[in-house]
Amino acid sequence: MKLLILGATGTIGRELVQGALERGHAVTAQTRQGQPGFPAGVMPAVFDPASTPDLCCPHLRGQDAVIYALGFRGRAPVRFFSETTCRLLAAMQATGVRRLVAITGVGAGETKGHGGFLYEHLIFPFFTQAIYADKDRQEDLIRASDTDWTILRPAPFKSSPGREPFHVLTEVRSGTRLARVTPLEVARMALDCAEKGLHRGEAVFFGHGVAG
Repeated sequence: MKLLILGATGTIGRELVQGALERGHAVTAQTRQGQPGFPAGVMPAVFDPASTPDLCCPHLRGQDAVIYALGFRGRAPVRFFSETTCRLLAAMQATGVRRLVAITGVGAGETKGHGGFLYEHLIFPFFTQAIYADKDRQEDLIRASDTDWTILRPAPFKSSPGREPFHVLTEVRSGTRLARVTPLEVARMALDCAEKGLHRGEAVFFGHGVAG
């Protein structure tokens, strides 16, 4: 496949780039940096999604799928995710690219309150609440689009998977608690969805924990 990876220098993005290369895909990797240090064979696409009016039209043409893995480190109020997604969807429509896999996270939609004790009582209320308010807006835009979309909501990132079972859920029940997932697992899930067409039109909550 020909894949455009947005946010290719982030924690998930680098795993996506490496994993896509190992699977034999042709990778165009978006970066804000002039010398990102990508592996050989990667086509860098150097632009800032927050300030480029037409986002990525020149880099989208001919792609089979887009994986959205952009991150944000600014201050509230946050509009980064909804604004860049709005531009991306317009660019996809203009270039005829339909497959979109967007990584949002636990705290978006009905996953709020299901990321484990530490995340829900410390990280979400003090650090990521404004981010996920905008990711809700982002998800609404994706759902309303005519793209062939999948939304991925990974559990909180950890360096190791732990001992609890791995779950892939399209329904979040009251007792569900997914408290950890590794960046490598997130990348594998995103690449599986892009290349195999998994979970079309679904928002997927996944990670290690209790399914409820």
